[in-house]
Amino acid sequence: MTEDFYIGTYTKRISRGIYRVTVDTAAPKLMDCEWLASAGSPTYIAKAAAKRLYVINKKETDGTTHGGLIIYDVSEEKPRAIQQVLELGASPAYVSVDEARQLVYTANYHTAAVTVYAIATDGTLKETDRVVDQDPVGPAPEQADGPHPHFADLTPDNRLVVCDLGSDKVYVYDVSDDGKLSPVSQLDMPAGYGPRHIVFDDKKGVAYLVGELSSNVATLSYDATTGKLAVKSIISTIPADWTTHNGAAAIRMSQDGRFIYVSNRGNNSLAVFATADDGTLTLVQRISTEGDFPRDFNWTSDQSLLLVVNQNSDNASLFSRDAESGKLTLAQKDFMVPEGVSVLPAKF
Repeated sequence: MTEDFYIGTYTKRISRGIYRVTVDTAAPKLMDCEWLASAGSPTYIAKAAAKRLYVINKKETDGTTHGGLIIYDVSEEKPRAIQQVLELGASPAYVSVDEARQLVYTANYHTAAVTVYAIATDGTLKETDRVVDQDPVGPAPEQADGPHPHFADLTPDNRLVVCDLGSDKVYVYDVSDDGKLSPVSQLDMPAGYGPRHIVFDDKKGVAYLVGELSSNVATLSYDATTGKLAVKSIISTIPADWTTHNGAAAIRMSQDGRFIYVSNRGNNSLAVFATADDGTLTLVQRISTEGDFPRDFNWTSDQSLLLVVNQNSDNASLFSRDAESGKLTLAQKDFMVPEGVSVLPAKF
C-alpha cells in the first residue's frame, strides 16, 4: 500500500514549489519526491473536497512583492491553476478551508490580517471580510514589529479561532454563512508566549496551544456555549537545560486524543505528550527528527507512520508510531525533500 502527501515549501534556494511524496506503508519507506506544481514559497496548502488546492503564493515583480493564494484544480493527473489572488505585500502564513460554508481563511503574519473568501462553484475566490489585529504586542524581539496572526481555522463547533504570535492572544469569531466575522472572545496568554497553532479535543472540551516563542504547550478549556478559552496548564516542549534558540512549530493530536505531538525547530526534535482525562500533558518522549529545522509533520491514515520535513537540511524522516505508548521509532532518514515546510495527506 502507498499513501501520498503534498509538501509545501519555501522557494528561497532549491525548491520549485509544491511536491508530492509517496509513503510505502508496508516497507515502510519514503519514495518518489515528485515536483507537482509551481508557486512562490507555497508554505501551506489546504485542500477542498472538490479536488482543489488552496496554496500560499508569493510573486516578485521588479522588486515588489505580492502575496496571497494560487488555486489548483487537481481533479486530473496534471494540476491546473485556475486563479491567483494576490495583493501588495507579504504572503499569508496559513490557509484553511471551511467545507460547510464554502469559505477559505488566511492568516497573514506580516500584515496582521485575517481574511475570509467565498468559494465560487468553479473554485475561485472572492473576499468577503477582513479583520486586522491591532492589540498591543508582547515583549519578545519577534513581537516588536506588530501583531502576527499565524493560524486561522475552525473550532469543533465551527467558529474561527485565530492564534496571534505578536499579541500573545487567541481570538474566537463567529462566522456567518456569507463569510462575515463577529468577535466572540479573546484569550490573553502569558507575555512572550507566542501563540502559533492550536488543536481541539471536542470530547474532553479542551484545546492544546503551542507557543513558538516560549517553546510551551498550553492545555486550554473550551466552553462551546460561550466560545471562551481559559488556561488550565502549561508544559515545556524542550529540555530544561536547552539554552540555544528553539521555535516550537507544528502541533497534532492522535485520533484517539491520547497523545499530542509538537515539532521543535532548534532542538530539532518531536516532543510526544500523553493526555490525561482533564487534558493535562505529560512528556513521554523527545526524539530527533534527524535534520535541521523541522516545521511540520503528519501521519498516514491509520497513524502508524509519521512523516516530518526538515526545512534547512532539505530532508524528511519517517517514524513508526506505537498506538499504545504514543512513542516514535525511526524508520528512515535522509530522504531528499527541498525546503519542506508543511505536510498534508493528499487523499480527498
